[in-house]
Amino acid sequence: VQLQASGGGLVQAGGSLRLSCAVSGHTFSSYTMGWFRQAPGKEREFVAAIRWTDNSPWYGDSGKGRFTIARDNAKNTMYLQMNRLKHEDTAVYYCAAGPVEYLERAAEYAYWGQGTQVTVSS
Repeated sequence: VQLQASGGGLVQAGGSLRLSCAVSGHTFSSYTMGWFRQAPGKEREFVAAIRWTDNSPWYGDSGKGRFTIARDNAKNTMYLQMNRLKHEDTAVYYCAAGPVEYLERAAEYAYWGQGTQVTVSS
């Protein structure tokens, strides 16, 4: 299974970005998908996940209210729409997939993408 994250970049505070994660090598629709992020010197942090069973989303504190996770099973792609970005959102964002039970636990995800850098200027 391969995950390819894209869509990161440099944006001003208050702006928006949409991250994408393309999945190949497995039936995309049978995996829960998630986004994590890691800022320099900090631990990896859960952002959001979307269950494969019913496409229901779940957000960590960092993603609530400003971020929206979605998936398109026909395109084997997951998205993270990030609005009203803040400087503290600056991090490398990783997409992940797997037969997950505890959505916020990184160790539950079997497959990871390479990460995409998001930089928010203040």
